[in-house]
Amino acid sequence: MRAVKLKKRDLHKFLESLSNFGEFWGPVKKDDGHVLEKVDDFSQLDLKALRTRLPFKKLLFPSRMRMLSFNEGKLKEELEDIPRRVIFGMHPCDITGLMITDNFFNLQYSDPYYNERRKRVAIVGLSCEPDDKCFCKTTGTGNVERGFDLFLTELDKFFLIWVGSSLGDDLLRECPELIDEEVNHKDLVEYIDWRNRRDNMFTLDLNFTGMPGIMELSFDDNLWQELGEKCLSCGSCTIVCPTCPCFNVIDQIALNGKEGERIRQWDSCQYREYSMVAGGHNFRESRAERLRLRFIHKLQAFVGKFGEPACVGCGRCINTCPVGIDVKTVGLALKGEEVKA
Repeated sequence: MRAVKLKKRDLHKFLESLSNFGEFWGPVKKDDGHVLEKVDDFSQLDLKALRTRLPFKKLLFPSRMRMLSFNEGKLKEELEDIPRRVIFGMHPCDITGLMITDNFFNLQYSDPYYNERRKRVAIVGLSCEPDDKCFCKTTGTGNVERGFDLFLTELDKFFLIWVGSSLGDDLLRECPELIDEEVNHKDLVEYIDWRNRRDNMFTLDLNFTGMPGIMELSFDDNLWQELGEKCLSCGSCTIVCPTCPCFNVIDQIALNGKEGERIRQWDSCQYREYSMVAGGHNFRESRAERLRLRFIHKLQAFVGKFGEPACVGCGRCINTCPVGIDVKTVGLALKGEEVKA
């Protein structure tokens, strides 16, 4: 991995060059938050955006997509006409979430619907400064050295650009006149100072050390029943989470029985119907059971399987849950602190 520099005044020219790769998507201010949208006017971008309401997964793993269609017994997979895209402004926590999602969709079976979109995307990361809902420092996801094609760190007078892939190299070759290859010791010192200053800005400390064991010992804890009584089962936490990949597959057949389509759409383990099987039996009838399942997956099962939690510290669930049941509430409660939902 190497680093180059870009003057701040040349940012829009640089982004214009990147847009030659494909559709340009980035964080845009909307009402009291930010959304990930297709951008044609780069002045719409908000470089200070911390978290978009929905993460990158809405582009790589759409909320509703047609997998295939059939007519008179002929099948057609819907893997064509997928546009190339640049996703700009992904922070380290989201890039870590992307790597977790990559792993999920390729662990035992290579999912073509995800991978076809993934290989047509350029990932351009951007540095950020935390607010009171960010805790990526304690999850170890506040910095990344892989998972991106280019990563921009905003310093005083320039952007330090880390090149993370051959595609990143190719993107820079599209605008050589804007790139300064001479990164000196003074530049690196400024970068290190920025990292140290940013690390000292974190105010939320959620340490998941020992959490798998704590989760195991807390399986029958009254905490789950207490939180379950307050949980709305709205699924908001799973919808905004960058590492929640649950989906349902539905076949929609025309009345003539000769044509139809297969649809994949987002689902949530917090929905009552999620664990229902033929015959009407439900493995997780209560909200408490469904809530516990979510956090077992995030903080215990994933650690046992991959050595790290499936939480990247982005703060979206903290920002979204209408009744305050989030990874902060649950994590602190499991460690014995008194919290309120």
